Amino acid sequence: MQQASSQQQSPLTGLVRHLAIIMDGNNRWARRHGLAGERGHGAGEEAVHTMVRAAAERDIKVLTLFAFSSENWRRPDDEVNHLMHLFMKALGERVEELHRQDVRLRFIGERAGLDASLCAGMDEAQQRTADNQRMTVVVAVNYGGQWDIARAARRLAEQVERGERTAASITPGILDGEICLADLPAPEMIIRTAGEQRLSNFLLWQAAYSEFWFTDELWPDVGAATLDQALTDFGRRKRRFGGRSDAGAEEQR
Repeated sequence: MQQASSQQQSPLTGLVRHLAIIMDGNNRWARRHGLAGERGHGAGEEAVHTMVRAAAERDIKVLTLFAFSSENWRRPDDEVNHLMHLFMKALGERVEELHRQDVRLRFIGERAGLDASLCAGMDEAQQRTADNQRMTVVVAVNYGGQWDIARAARRLAEQVERGERTAASITPGILDGEICLADLPAPEMIIRTAGEQRLSNFLLWQAAYSEFWFTDELWPDVGAATLDQALTDFGRRKRRFGGRSDAGAEEQR
C-alpha cells in the first residue's frame, strides 16, 4: 500500500494521458545476446507486459503500441509468420490478465491480409475488455499513418457521393472524426527505442503536436525506469501548440 501511495503522489502520475511507443530493436537485442531473432520478439512481448503495468501505475489512460506496420510485410516470411504466431499466443495468454486489471484492448490497422483466426481473436479480445475503464491499450497491427488518412478521406468522399455532405464542408475537424482513435485524446508523447529517430508512418495525423522522446535502449530492455526518464523530460517541456514562448503557463501547455 505504501508503494501505491508514493506513486499517486509522484509528479509523474497523470502527467501524460496518451503515450504512444514505436517498439524497435527486438532483432538487435537477439543478436547482441547471441540468440535467434524469434527470441528477441519474445523478449519484446515481455517488455510490452512490463510497460502496460508501468503505464497503468502512472495513471496513463491510453497506451498505443506500434506492433506491426503495413511495411513490415517486407520482412522475411519466417519472421512475419513468427510475429503473427506471437500475436495469437499473446491474445490467448494475456487478455484475461488485462481484463482482471480493468484494461481495455483495442486494435487499429487494416484487417485485409491478416489471418482470419487472428482477426477473430482481436475481435474477441476487444469485446471481452470493452467495458474496462482503468486504461486503454491500443495495438496497431498492419497499421500505417498514410493508410489511416487515406481511409478517412475515402469515407468522406463516399459521404459526398451519397449527398450526405458537400466537399466544402470537409475541414480538419471533420477529417479528424474519421481517423483511427478519433474518440481518444491525441498522444502527448511518442517514444521510439533503439536509437532510431523517425515516425515510420506511425500516427501521422494524431502526432501533429506530440512530443518526441528517443532512447538508444533496445525495446526488450525498456522498463519502468526508462518510462520515468521520458515522463520527467516531458514534464520539463513547454507545449505551445504554435503559440508564443512568452505566453502564460496555461497557454503554453
